[in-house]
Amino acid sequence: MRDKSFRLIGQFAIMLIALEVLAVSINMFYSPHNVAAGGATGISILLEDALGWNKALVVFIINVFMLVMSYVTLGKETTARITIGSLLLPVCMAITPNISLVSDRTLAVIVGGALYAIGVALLYQIDASSGGTTVPPLILKKYFNFKTSVSLLVIDTIVCVMNIFGSGIEAFILALFSSVITLLIMNYIETGVDRKKSVYIMSSKLEEVEEIISESLDQSYTSIDVQGGFSGDNKRMLMLVVENSEYHRIIERIRKIDPKAFILTNNVAEVHGGQY
Repeated sequence: MRDKSFRLIGQFAIMLIALEVLAVSINMFYSPHNVAAGGATGISILLEDALGWNKALVVFIINVFMLVMSYVTLGKETTARITIGSLLLPVCMAITPNISLVSDRTLAVIVGGALYAIGVALLYQIDASSGGTTVPPLILKKYFNFKTSVSLLVIDTIVCVMNIFGSGIEAFILALFSSVITLLIMNYIETGVDRKKSVYIMSSKLEEVEEIISESLDQSYTSIDVQGGFSGDNKRMLMLVVENSEYHRIIERIRKIDPKAFILTNNVAEVHGGQY
């Protein structure tokens, strides 16, 4: 019971940190330069610029409306999952100072996009959400089987386009640029920062290559039985995962043994499990 309470407290703390990071990216980077990069927060920036409406209040109204839609169409479980974040984000925006930390617009959207990605990624880690425009894609997915990623992209693109009518074409371009930065950083955070490489090797001197791998790497590798598509001969192929820092060293040693060795390399985001 105590462990569960500590876990819930930890998740709530992470949520607060994530929502505050989102609020900082909006109030200190996006909003001062009138760049709306999508979502309910982007809509709030557009309405504040055009009509002088308070951003936090706009986000609160949008999120409450989306919660009602979620409850009616998606059910209690989904609504409960996004309620806390939906209601706390406008609070964080209201208490976070509206100041500009950088004068350059390009730098502002780069930093703002990075911070926004960190905040959203933290929310995803605890299966939480800040609500807003993430709700319509879920509804479209349920009733029309639309991909949520595509629906969300369309919504965010529409918000980005609205920059043209408020702050001009430059703000629109910066908003798109920021969205790309957010997407890339989110993907990098979600799949881990400890990147590795998977290497597949076929060689006429495979036994010598195996010796080099065993000597050079303090880890196991996998031997796979394969058949040549052209020759039809049965062969063996080695598969191993190496750290980026070790990759060039091991490849050079393999090339010295067999310059004609077939080597295929892929980037690996995560590796789980032990040695077999």
